Amino acid sequence: MSAGVHTVAVIGAGKIGELMLSGLLRSGWPVDKLLATARRPARAEELTARYGVRVVDNLTAVDEAAVLAISVKPQDAAALLDEIGPKVPADKLVISLCAGLPTSFFSRRLPDGTPVVRVMTNTPALVDEAMTAISAGAHATGAHLALAEEMFKPLGQTIRVPESQQDAVTALSGSGPAYFYLLVEAMIDAGILLGLPRQVAHELIVQTAIGSAVMLRDSGEHPVKLREAVTSPAGTTISAIRELEKHGVRAALLAALEAARDRARELAAQAD
Repeated sequence: MSAGVHTVAVIGAGKIGELMLSGLLRSGWPVDKLLATARRPARAEELTARYGVRVVDNLTAVDEAAVLAISVKPQDAAALLDEIGPKVPADKLVISLCAGLPTSFFSRRLPDGTPVVRVMTNTPALVDEAMTAISAGAHATGAHLALAEEMFKPLGQTIRVPESQQDAVTALSGSGPAYFYLLVEAMIDAGILLGLPRQVAHELIVQTAIGSAVMLRDSGEHPVKLREAVTSPAGTTISAIRELEKHGVRAALLAALEAARDRARELAAQAD
């Protein structure tokens, strides 16, 4: 299967599935080459009204699409594959967006030789700034990976990783936006504590976050060097960093990401 405009069915078009649909449409993917499935009729009507895509049942999606992007909740994946697995031809590409589930989970429930590509993206896909990690299953070729990259590159950046690293990717970048939002929320509260109006604190922190991220991306400098450039001897910044270290912020982040990684593994075990 070479890269090109194939009919793509997003099976289980929830939040992540909708991100994929909207990103493909923004990139110019023809609407008549997109299908979606949804459990609730109201959700189906919403998707059609919002994007103009045809919402079909799961078996119709399997029959008509060349690429099946499965984005149901991990705990719902086994039941879905019980329904569609026997109907999936072995030449279809299956893309899994199910957090925590290895490609072997799908291979055991699909015809022998079916190519599966595991994908983890994140919510900045809404503004075409996603980070998407792509891994090949046992039967996926370079052409399958190229097609997956073609589909997700319009959403932001893509990277290929060994599947053994995907649970770490889920913890780091899949869940990552939430950590930044929590940090920004806390910094806005700190601004209010220091006497700033909420809107002023919000504008200060959001632009500071954007500027810092762009510098990290474009300067090529290590974050330590960028931090040191702001940290003058006996100044305000080092006083703040001392407090962060005293309260174990670095250790808390390490523990948090380990917990997210472990939860991804638990989801896979529970789904099996």
